[in-house]
Parts: sequence; C-alpha cells; structure tokens
Amino acid sequence: MATTKITLLPLYEKIWEKHKFSRFMDSITLLLLLMLLSYRLCSLYNFFTLPSFLALLCESWFTFTFLTTISTKWTPSHTRTYLNRLFLRVPHLPPVDLFVTTADPVLEPPIITVNTVLSLLALDYPSNKLSCYVSDDGCSPHTFYALVEASKFAKLWVPFCKKFNVQVRAPFRYFSGDSKAYNSDIPGFKQQRLKMKEEYELLCQKIQNADKKPIPCELVDEFADFSETQQRNHPTIVKVIWENKEGVSNGVPHLIYISREKRPEHPHHYKAGAMNVLTRVSGLLTNAPFMLNVDCDMYVNNPEVVLHALCILLDSKGEKEVAFVQCPQRFYDAVKDDAFGNQQVALPLYIGSGFAGLQGIIYAGTNCFHRRKVIYGKSPDIDIQNGNKDHVFINGILSEKEKTKTFGNSKGFVKSAASALEQKTFVSNDNSIHLDHEEVNKVSSCEYEYNTAWGKQVGWIYGSTSEDVLTGLRFHTKGWRSEFCTTDPIAFRGCSPQDSIGQMAQHKRWSSGLLEIFLSKHCPIFGTLFGKLQLRECLAYIWITTWALRSVPEICYALLPAYCIITNSTFLPNQGAGLWIPATLVLIYNVSTLLEQVLSGLSIRTWWNNQRMARITTMNSCFFGFLAIILKQLRISDTVFEITKKEEPSSSDDGNSGRFTFNESPIFLPGITILLVQLTALVINFSIRRGSNTHYGFGEVFCSAYVVLCYLPFLKGLFGRGKYGIPLSTICKSTLLAFLFVQLCRSQSS
Repeated sequence: MATTKITLLPLYEKIWEKHKFSRFMDSITLLLLLMLLSYRLCSLYNFFTLPSFLALLCESWFTFTFLTTISTKWTPSHTRTYLNRLFLRVPHLPPVDLFVTTADPVLEPPIITVNTVLSLLALDYPSNKLSCYVSDDGCSPHTFYALVEASKFAKLWVPFCKKFNVQVRAPFRYFSGDSKAYNSDIPGFKQQRLKMKEEYELLCQKIQNADKKPIPCELVDEFADFSETQQRNHPTIVKVIWENKEGVSNGVPHLIYISREKRPEHPHHYKAGAMNVLTRVSGLLTNAPFMLNVDCDMYVNNPEVVLHALCILLDSKGEKEVAFVQCPQRFYDAVKDDAFGNQQVALPLYIGSGFAGLQGIIYAGTNCFHRRKVIYGKSPDIDIQNGNKDHVFINGILSEKEKTKTFGNSKGFVKSAASALEQKTFVSNDNSIHLDHEEVNKVSSCEYEYNTAWGKQVGWIYGSTSEDVLTGLRFHTKGWRSEFCTTDPIAFRGCSPQDSIGQMAQHKRWSSGLLEIFLSKHCPIFGTLFGKLQLRECLAYIWITTWALRSVPEICYALLPAYCIITNSTFLPNQGAGLWIPATLVLIYNVSTLLEQVLSGLSIRTWWNNQRMARITTMNSCFFGFLAIILKQLRISDTVFEITKKEEPSSSDDGNSGRFTFNESPIFLPGITILLVQLTALVINFSIRRGSNTHYGFGEVFCSAYVVLCYLPFLKGLFGRGKYGIPLSTICKSTLLAFLFVQLCRSQSS
C-alpha cells in the first residue's frame, strides 16, 4: 500500500520563492523611474532643451527594460526532485544520448574535451543505457587521438569512480586537490587513487606530446581518414571508439566520434548544424528518447544529474508539458572577485529562477536535457486533446511524402524518427552499435538538409549565432514548457573567459545573435500574437534579445554629462523635488543590486566589478553586436561565429590575474573614446570653468566621474605596456573621435 501511494506522488515539485525584499526594492525603483519620466515630460513642456529630450528618450528605454526585468523576476521558482520515487515509478530507466561539441583544437584544447567526456562516461546511470557522441567540427586528428587514448583510461576511471563513489568525475578537477570526497577510510582506496593519478598524468603527457606535433601519430589504420582533410573541407568521419557490446551496466558506455562533412560552397550553420548532425547520427545508431548536450568544457559536477533531469521529464505532468530541462552554468576558474563579471552566480538565482516561474527557462546551449520527439517537431499533447490538426506531427503520424520532406531521404533515419515520435525505442539484445556507413554518411552530408524541415521546423533552428535561445524560443512558442534543474551540488561546471578580450568577444557574439532573433520572424512578440508564447515569457525574451539595443541609449546617456559640462548646459534637475528623484533612484538601485549580490554569497568588490563590467560590455561588445546586425540587415556584411578560447586547467598565478588585456580590435574604441571625452569634460570643469557661473550642477560632474570610475581599467590601459596596454593606433583613433565630439559640442554652444 505504501509503495502504491509513493508511485502516485509526483517525481518533482516546483517550489515558489518570495524574494519579498527584492520585489519591494524593484517596485520602488520602477516608481522612481516613472516619476523621473513624469518630471521630464513636465519640464520639456515648459522648457525644451536637446540634452533633456535625449535624456527622456534614454530614460524611457531604461524604464521599459527595467519593466521587463521586474516581470521576469517577479515569480521565481526552483524544482525539487525525488530520486527515490523515480526508481519505484521507472524500474527500467530509458536510454540517454550524450552530445559533446568542440570546434577548434587550438581554442578548445583536446585535454579539456577529454575531461568532459570522461565525466560523462562515469555518470551514475546504467552504462548500457548511455551513448556519448563527440562532434568535432575542427576535424582534428589531435582530438580523435585524445579520445582514443581517453577511452583506454576510461576502462580504469569509470569503475574507480563508481566503486569509491567519487563525487567529481572530471580527472583534472579530482586530482587538483579541490575534491572533497576522498573516501580515505575505504580499504585499498589510497593505492587505487594513486594509481589513477599516475595513469591520468600519463594520459595528459601523451595528449600534450601529440599536440606539439603537426599530426599526433602516423595516419594509418583508424587515423587514415584524416590524411587528406582540411578543417573546412573534408568528408564525413564517424568512428565508434568504444562499444559496450556486453551491455554491462557498470562498464564504459559507447563512445562515438563524429566530424560531419564540410565544403566551402555549403553553409554549415555553426553549432546548430553540428547538433542536427549529432541528432541524426545518434538517431540511426541508438535513438535514445532523451539527449543531453554540453559544451566541451562543461564537465559533470553531480554524477546523479541524469536521474534528477529524468524526474522532471518522466513525471506524469512533465511528460506532457516539458520540452527540455536546463541546468545552470557555473564555472570553476573564477578570477578573484569576478574581475570580468562573467561568473553568473547571482543571475541564475534571480533572473534564472524568474524565467523558471514563467513558461520556463531559456535554452542556454549547454547543460540541457532534450526530449527527442520535441527536437523532431512534436507539439505538446495538449494540441491533440484540443483537436488542433494543423500540425503534421500529431500522434507521430506522417505520410511517406511528408516524412521525406520533413526528415530527408534517409530511410533508416526516417524509420528511427517515426519510432521516436511514436515514443518507441530500438532494443538490441547484444547492445552493440550497427554502423551503416552509407546511411551515416548520407545524414552527415552537406546537402542532406536541402528541401527538408531541418533548421526550420525540425532540430536546432538556423538564423542566428545564438541558435540555443532561438531553438528554445521556438519550443515555447509551440506551447511547450521548460524547467530549471538546480541540484546540490551544482550539476555542471565549466571554464569562463580568462581575459577581457575573450569576455568582450563572447558578449559581442551573444548580443548580435540575440538581436538577430528579435529582428527576425522568430521575434517573441510574434510568438505571443500568433503562437502560444505567454505574455510574461514574451517580455522575458524581449529582455534578453534586446541586449544589443541597450548599447545605444547607454552610450548616449554616458556622453550626456560630458556634453553638458562642455556646453555649459544641464540635463539633470538642479533644485527642488526634481533633484531628489534621480539621486534617490541611483541610491535605491545600487543598494538593491548590492544586497542581491551579497545575499548570493558574493563580496562588495564582486558587486562593483559586475556593475562596472555591465557598463563596459554594453557600451562596447553590445554596441558592436548592434552594428554587426545593422550591417547584416543592410546586406553589407555577415555575422561571424567567434569561438571563445577555453584555457587549459592551470593553478599558476603570475599576479596579473584579473588585469585587463587589450589588442587592436575596434571593440575597445567606444570605451576609450568615452573615457577621453569624460576626462576632457572634468578638466574643463575643474580648470577652465572653476568659479565661473555654470548651468550644470553637481549631478553632471558626479555622473562624468562615475563613468571614469567604470572605465578605470581602460584608464590604466592608457599607461600600460605589452598586452596590458592599449595599442597606440587605438589610442590615436579614439583621440580623434573624442576631439571631434568635443568640437561638435563647442559648435553647439557657440
């Protein structure tokens, strides 16, 4: 009787959080913003000035953006899973396909990919139900060599992890001294651990020695396929590195290497294209109903993460409504006090949980569990109940013509797709992989997707370098929900950009891709008007897809204080009630964000670094992301997918950790120009106009000094040397732009 009651209970529940103080502070901030706008309108009606009008436009945008922020944060939630109920409800766990993507062996060293793969192979899940696929878009023999060697080490590593219940199963982290679970009391553990460490060091040495050579080994036998390949011009290469033929539940799962065909004359759609090839190849070989995708640097930090995700995906309610389960991104290589503002600690607690309280969290591109039938275009079951017949995937029934038009002309894959849509799985008694090279090469070819639904209605959606958010948006528009899976310990950890150059490039790619979504037919506004995207979910998507647009009002607002000082004008109220509105607004907003950071366990210095980097990335990276999309819309140039450099694990610290580095990239031009303009304005205030009658007040001087403080790393860069100094050519360009701005201001005042 007790067992029956437990099986009727949900596998997970959603816990709603209050965050009352955060709500109160946000409400006060919004009220002050509205009061400031009202004051602006009244002032402009009585006395119109250009600075006040520009301030009104910028503050209107800030108010709208903050309104979308409040809407997103207002009803936060998180999930609580029950593993004991899962084992009672689902005695036979379903297969899961694991996807790892890498694209460049230089920017993404093979040793990082190997550690991620090893952590996946050692998951607390029946090994005969797991298959790990590695997509190598760099077609690198070094990556393949590293995986082959790693598979040998895995035969020792996986049993060791499961025998001694090792918590952190990425070897480089486990042997770094950060692992807490050493189980030193278990007999024979110390000797086994020492042996594992020696074997891992030997593996690292082999991979590092191979990386120093143009080719890792003689290109014969299984390496022969790499003999005449180029990174962007090569045929499909699929290799089954390891098979769990016996179907042993505690052995090493399948490990398959895939490098899809690439030709210069065919678009390959970056990561989205790679994910679609992984989906088709895995559909032919294993066809698991659930798929986990991770970036090559995101190792498993909680070995039970698959079980936690399945509690949501297999729940009676979640099975009908939830398309994917997203786990948060956390990083292991944090620079002290988060100097580059990229650790994302407070963001998941407030914005992430806020998304989770709506129609669901966005798809972040990694650490995500997908339902295969949803990837294939299936609509929620509620469509069937309501008799909606406008979708060809209802009940998984398709005519032969529709199947080919949708999934392509591979009979083997069409059969596997039909089985996935009908919620069937292939069962093989011997658990071996039957590799049909002809079919695999066909579904991995450049031309396979032509005249099909791939990238449009099926699979990862094309049309943006932020293919992850776009794909998740499409699921939500069709009526699916998603859930935010927060486990203890955190499910995955990865590496973040270790310098300002990588951070700026990453934000440029994100902001340009997100704006591309907003300006496309996939715009969240259309999703609400013509689809099933809920209104507040739409506002949340607008908040994230308009990152690049924020750069324009922020740059304008940052230059307004300097403009007013140079032209002896004002844009801030100098007396009366109007003076206290912006002053109180600044105070309340900063206190609110500070408390959110402190309550998240962060320091005041970390809070300031995050505030500073928010200004720097918005006015530099996001601005160039904005320009990139404008140029693309005008068909002048196309966007480029820039891979973020992943640093190899290192414990060394030369004392320069957290210092800004610069190069000749134009991405630094806006920031340096803004800094030089502010310095010029402050010099004018404290020297030329000292003691004279001025129309501007303390507010303009304070704002100008605040901008200089935000750009303090750039100020240090003006006097720095080497990579820590701003190149002379960039300084000259910025000086010219600043000079032109000052001359324009003076012409306005004369």
